[in-house]
Amino acid sequence: MQETIIEKVGQIYNYLSERGEVTTTKMRKDLSLDEAFAGMGIGWLAREDKINLVKRGAHTKISLR
Repeated sequence: MQETIIEKVGQIYNYLSERGEVTTTKMRKDLSLDEAFAGMGIGWLAREDKINLVKRGAHTKISLR
C-alpha cells in the first residue's frame, strides 16, 4: 500500500506543478483519486512542507510552496 501512496504523492505533486493553485475537490476529480488516497497524499506533502493549504469559504485551495 505504501507504494500506491507514493505513486499518488507523485501524481499530486506533478499536477500541482503544472496547474498551480486549485481546489482539493478539483484535484481529486482530475486525478480520479478517492478521498482516502487524496488525504494521504496531501498529508505526506504537507509533512514534507511541499504544499500550501488555504481554506477559502467552503473550499480548500492547494498549491506547491
